[in-house]
Amino acid sequence: MKTKIFSFAAIAAIVLGIGNTTFAATKNDSAAKNNEVSTVLTDVSKINKIEVRGNVELFVTDDTSDQVKVYNRYYAESALVQNQNGVLRISSYAVQKLQVWVKASQLSSIVAYDNAEVKSFGKLSPIEMEITLHDNAYAKLDIDGYSVNITVNNRAKADLAGNASQCNLKYNYAASVNSTNFAAEHIVRTVNGFSKNSTQEFVGL
Repeated sequence: MKTKIFSFAAIAAIVLGIGNTTFAATKNDSAAKNNEVSTVLTDVSKINKIEVRGNVELFVTDDTSDQVKVYNRYYAESALVQNQNGVLRISSYAVQKLQVWVKASQLSSIVAYDNAEVKSFGKLSPIEMEITLHDNAYAKLDIDGYSVNITVNNRAKADLAGNASQCNLKYNYAASVNSTNFAAEHIVRTVNGFSKNSTQEFVGL
């Protein structure tokens, strides 16, 4: 599949009217009020995995089609959105947090690094979903799925809600997992390499 790399230097050109592209549409609906700029990347499809790095706040929504929308008042060369073979990579290391909203119909994996934040906008309903958090990443997810694998490494944090039929939850002592509002029929919980199985009807983790 053709690699699509959207540099934010190019997007800046779009916003300023210096250039144009066939797959990005930029609008400034309320510039007079708050100078908000949003850029919609429509030429994306079959996103099955998202990797997010740096100072990024990612919102994820189930939808029938795929779309990437970037909210920002600045565009820097350090920010990048890359879609390749179903993997959407988002990164930004600027001081101001980069906000991105992704709608996807076939999403099955989310991986977050550094100080990235991942939040579900609405309920995610995957058949299978794998979520991996590294470093100081944070995830707040509402899930209604069949099989969910969640790994929380380093000092990452996760707030989970919803339910699943099958759940594998792995984390270490330095990580933080809040699963008070999450339940599963069958759970395998692994803490610092030690596993514990639980098979009951909707037992909170």
